[in-house]
Amino acid sequence: MTTNENSATTTPASSSSSSVTPRGLGTTGPAVFPLGLGCMGMSALYGEADRAESIATIHAFLEAVPAGMDALLDTGDFYGMGHNELLISEALRTAPAAAREQALTSVKFGALRTVEGGFTGYDGRPAAVKNFLAYSLQRLGRDHIDIYRIARVDPDVPIEETVGAIAEAVQAGHVRHIGLSEVGADTLRRAAAVAPISDLQIEYSLISRGIEDEILPAARELGIGVTAYGVLSRGLISGHFSRDRALAPGDFRGMSPRFQGDNLQRNLDLVDALRKVSEEKGVSVAQTAIAWVLAQGPRLGADIVPLVGARRRDRLAEALGAMRVELTEADLTAIEEAVPAGAAAGERYPAAQMAHLDSEH
Repeated sequence: MTTNENSATTTPASSSSSSVTPRGLGTTGPAVFPLGLGCMGMSALYGEADRAESIATIHAFLEAVPAGMDALLDTGDFYGMGHNELLISEALRTAPAAAREQALTSVKFGALRTVEGGFTGYDGRPAAVKNFLAYSLQRLGRDHIDIYRIARVDPDVPIEETVGAIAEAVQAGHVRHIGLSEVGADTLRRAAAVAPISDLQIEYSLISRGIEDEILPAARELGIGVTAYGVLSRGLISGHFSRDRALAPGDFRGMSPRFQGDNLQRNLDLVDALRKVSEEKGVSVAQTAIAWVLAQGPRLGADIVPLVGARRRDRLAEALGAMRVELTEADLTAIEEAVPAGAAAGERYPAAQMAHLDSEH
């Protein structure tokens, strides 16, 4: 069954339990609704956001999840210097009790910030893990975090020490599951030798497919799930980003190589090709891109849960519509011919940030 673009931009409707199958985050993690909600853009890095609309979007997401199924909310303690955790806390506090009980929190920690908003590195020392965790629990207003992970590997601290500290928090009841973020296959194996890892959070989309060679097979071998962020490449392949769009002050895409000059034009050429495939299916470009990621789990024998970064209810509704898009093998072939692996122009982060990615080394 397919959905058309117009119907996908209405207010999200609740899914029936019979039509949605939860996806496990690996062999040791929770089973969750097939899409997670990434909340970063509600607080930081994409310019100003509407607080009331952000909270309404979180509520709409929780309402769309069938009763009895867990809903994954992803954040980081450094998103808006704690603002995002406080926003989620408010959204959960004002949500119906049943919806609040369904919400699972996935939190990244470790990024060091300046007053001006810059990033100065990462701290994965065991003492720092305990400190970051204490502050997050207070801001979220919860007695535990469901999945806790360092945002980037601290090059000065063995991953075994960082994971070991989170494992102690699991034993104490403050954390339910251990996750990782943007690590390579070797680091994944080292971490998994210390304690069970539920999932690896890493960028994965039609134009960011680097994990398919080594990282995804390693995760599959170890029974570790994948929460895929950037499935629309920060809006680049959403179908909503125009060639002459002026970015708002504070929007980090202004420094992203894929949004620069000729790179942007070449990448939007790929989007135009994807749009033709989408129109033939009667769906939006964003729905096609999300549906492609959803299809990769069964296709590659992996547990993959895409995170969508919707900041508004209409964008959330469009993303949820991707779950009703069925892609045949012919559709998948057409999509990958429109956007071949490795076709993106530009790196996914500026050089200084790429250097922090264990997954790229």
